[in-house]
Amino acid sequence: MNERSLRALAAWPGVEAGTKWEDDLVFTVAGKMFCATCLRGPQKGSISFKVEDERFLELTERPGFIPAPYLARAHWVQLPVASAIPRDELRQLIRRSYELVRAKLPKKTQQALAD
Repeated sequence: MNERSLRALAAWPGVEAGTKWEDDLVFTVAGKMFCATCLRGPQKGSISFKVEDERFLELTERPGFIPAPYLARAHWVQLPVASAIPRDELRQLIRRSYELVRAKLPKKTQQALAD
């Protein structure tokens, strides 16, 4: 999945995208990260996102998934090659990451996103 298709995929309420750490395109909702992809360098094309606590071990035991560097303690996984799983499954996982992060926002912020 390239940068353009990832931007289209993450067109949900309150989502913003920006470059961080020079190499990463990071997607946020109300300033909280839920997905990142590397734009250049040795990790180019990798995608990282948050998963439920219970799914973290399940996914990291699957081929193609690894614990996300620096974010594994927050239950983030990384796909070094985004094409390692079907596009629909990746879309669902990224959507779930968005929902997990959005659910932790203050109620007032959640309400503003719903309007």
